[in-house]
Amino acid sequence: MRIATWNVNSINARLDTVVAWFEAVAPDVACLQEIKCIDEKFPTEAFERLGYNVAVHGQKSYNGVALLSKIPFEDVRRGLPGDDNDQQARYIEAVIYGARPVRIAGIYLPNGNPVGTEKYDYKMAWMARLEAHARDLMTLEEPLVIAGDYNVIAEPADVYDPAAWIGDALYQPRTRAALRALKNLGLTDAYTAADGAAAGYTFWDYQAGAWPKNHGIRIDHLLLSPQAADLLGEVTIHRDVRAGMKPSDHVPVVAELKL
Repeated sequence: MRIATWNVNSINARLDTVVAWFEAVAPDVACLQEIKCIDEKFPTEAFERLGYNVAVHGQKSYNGVALLSKIPFEDVRRGLPGDDNDQQARYIEAVIYGARPVRIAGIYLPNGNPVGTEKYDYKMAWMARLEAHARDLMTLEEPLVIAGDYNVIAEPADVYDPAAWIGDALYQPRTRAALRALKNLGLTDAYTAADGAAAGYTFWDYQAGAWPKNHGIRIDHLLLSPQAADLLGEVTIHRDVRAGMKPSDHVPVVAELKL
């Protein structure tokens, strides 16, 4: 089973680009983030024509996540537990019933900038809720993948110039500590386990020539429960997509589980 994560930065604005990649790569499951549309405006038919089942948790103009799978899924959850007042569409989860059931969670973790504002407080609260929910899911002792745009630079090797990001919410000590706490539940970073090479960037800003200069960061992750990590094969970062027509500022990351 090949599982992809991709922040598409507006699904309708980049539909041709996204569909072309799906036609070429054909992942079995994909978690999309920042679709920037309500459920009814998601181009479901374009992906159903490619053989995908589709679940969407959308929001007008901002955020939004979607789960696409060639394999039927059930038990869809829309929204991260822990705050009934949270209206931002950032979490979707389902169980993929293939040869072996796999629980997939797609996340779009808050950016949190600027630090010292309610936006950063929301980011940290969201990460605490994610840790609490992941702790509950780990008790199920099943293959679990939490995939998405984490908006966290975990290590100095994951950024072209750590000093340039010292004041950013993505690289704050509290942010990185919260990600470590999540991993310490027993979750494995798929890229680190399968490859781990420095400069495995997944995001390049549109500004200041970041892409041609390779001024990137790695913030798109797939975290695996022990039962999923035991099945891990290759992990591929599809860098070439960033150089294509009308690209997102993120690129797809695909992990293979040998089910």
